[in-house]
Amino acid sequence: MSKKEQEEILENSENEVLEEDQSEINESESSEASEEEVKDEKELRIEELESELAVAKDSVLRKAAELENVRKRVQKERYQLREQVKAEALRDFLPLNDDLLRTLDASKDSAVDENFLAGVEMVSSKFEDILAKHGIEKIDEINVPFDVNLHDALLRQPATDEKTPSDTVLQVLERGYRMGEKVIKHAKVIVSQ
Repeated sequence: MSKKEQEEILENSENEVLEEDQSEINESESSEASEEEVKDEKELRIEELESELAVAKDSVLRKAAELENVRKRVQKERYQLREQVKAEALRDFLPLNDDLLRTLDASKDSAVDENFLAGVEMVSSKFEDILAKHGIEKIDEINVPFDVNLHDALLRQPATDEKTPSDTVLQVLERGYRMGEKVIKHAKVIVSQ
């Protein structure tokens, strides 16, 4: 081979080596660039997933709170309904107790068998115990200010004592009853003028 050919071969070889080196450098740079792109894409995806997870957690917490509120509301409504039904049922028995009390008052003025009177007192006492057991309170106070929420005024009359202010309950003609803050039956009263 001639020297010229050898030089050409050598030059071609050097060019090939240079091209290969350049190609490897380009591949390495592109590999590094693509690794960074992949890394950036993964980080973006992680951020997206974390954001979606936060939204999902928030949604679950809101639904759990909403469910708890519904449970509490239903429980409260059940309690109120139960109390309302109890009050209505007991209201039907209140006139019976009033009749027993009137019987006791009337029997004091007449000659009635003591055993009969003791029996009526026992029944009335048991009835009062049942009312107390269910949280029913009497409204039968006298010398208290008249309250339209608790009393029905059947009559107005002058007070026997001058110190008694106007609109004071002088006498309870028929007891009233309440369960907690709810009035089941208003007391029928006489009020001062």
